[in-house]
Amino acid sequence: MTEWRVLLTRPAEESLALAATLAQAGIFSSSLPLLDIEPLPVTPEQQATLRDLGRYCAVIVVSKPAARLAVRQLDRAWPQLPWFSVGAATAQVLAEHGLNVHYPPTGDDSEALLQLPALREAIACPDARVLILRGEGGRELLAERLRESGASVDYLELYRRFLPAYDAGVLMQRIQLERLNGLVVSSGQGFLHLHTLAGADWPQVAQLPLFVPSPRVFEMARAAGAEKVVDCRGASAAALLVVLRSFAL
Repeated sequence: MTEWRVLLTRPAEESLALAATLAQAGIFSSSLPLLDIEPLPVTPEQQATLRDLGRYCAVIVVSKPAARLAVRQLDRAWPQLPWFSVGAATAQVLAEHGLNVHYPPTGDDSEALLQLPALREAIACPDARVLILRGEGGRELLAERLRESGASVDYLELYRRFLPAYDAGVLMQRIQLERLNGLVVSSGQGFLHLHTLAGADWPQVAQLPLFVPSPRVFEMARAAGAEKVVDCRGASAAALLVVLRSFAL
């Protein structure tokens, strides 16, 4: 058993799976989803892009929702081009549909993906063109670095993320009621929603250890005044467990 009692903020289904993994390790968790997913309407332009994937040297999928929505729209006639994902969980969604997926063996963030030899090889071709499947906004660093490497980048946005409706003060009430001593966010937008929901209670919330998935989110949290930010170098359950076991209260 550990003394950690952490708040999980992922979408409900993902928080449920993460909570089960933490429970097996003797770690108490409470779930307050701060991200909800709404698919965007399927447009003719979106359909045309998916029908013409052959013009890309690589397709990058940045999240499980993007992967799930993409495979619903694809037929079995997609070209055999390399697919890439930021993490193993997203790769699994794609692989289950027969796609050839590459992802970083260690780390599940943009920085780790950009170091992947298979991606470097894919964009080394003349006039390299990459398609990024994502939600509205996010992962700008990935596109910037790809463009710096000489590739052109297109986006296909498949969903939007929003903060579910909660009563004012619910975050602090949950922390106090369940004696929580740590907070977990899985993305930059997840952190922004945490900050928004905290409202006037942010100075108190900011004192709790905050576990984040990447250096980018680390900097966001520190800039907002979070006092104890820990970069897990990934959003997976395994990455979070390593840090929780090694970080002293």
